[in-house]
Amino acid sequence: MKLVLLTAGILLLAVAGIAIKLWAKKDGEFAGTCASQSPFLNKDGENCSYCGKAPSEQCKKEAFN
Repeated sequence: MKLVLLTAGILLLAVAGIAIKLWAKKDGEFAGTCASQSPFLNKDGENCSYCGKAPSEQCKKEAFN
């Protein structure tokens, strides 16, 4: 039972942290670029699958609206 309560508490804390971040940000948007722009996730250097930009370029902001 302790493990279930501990797990639920950690999950609630994580969700609360995300909610606070969204509330504090202007217009509730996450900062950053597409995940496929990350060199850790995109080892082959492919273009962004969402907006088409190359890894060296910023994703189009309009793509997220």
